Amino acid sequence: MTEQASDRRRFRRIAFDAKTKLQQNGHEWPVQLVDLSLKGLLAQRPEDWKGNIKLPFTVDIRLDPEAHIKMQVELTHEAKGQLGFVCTNIDLDSIKHLRRLIELNLGDQEELERELGALLEV
Repeated sequence: MTEQASDRRRFRRIAFDAKTKLQQNGHEWPVQLVDLSLKGLLAQRPEDWKGNIKLPFTVDIRLDPEAHIKMQVELTHEAKGQLGFVCTNIDLDSIKHLRRLIELNLGDQEELERELGALLEV
């Protein structure tokens, strides 16, 4: 089993729609968020996409005017008009928001704890 397939089993993706933008080297692209997990996210590829796959990106997911999830990500794959990113760095406030979002969507505290444990193993 590949590492990516293993991650898919450990980190459940949740479909979620929120105002999301990618940033890299002074460029900014609004993107349509497809789903996210504790490990990363999947977004629709914007039409004007000119991202450098060798450099990291910042993603900002706006939950409401006061709360957002901001993380550093790397592009891991591009297929069928979608961009897959893995999280490489996230601040404490953002991980709290992401954890709560995942918890609400999973509806199972034990599963959330398993995913958090798997995240720490990586």
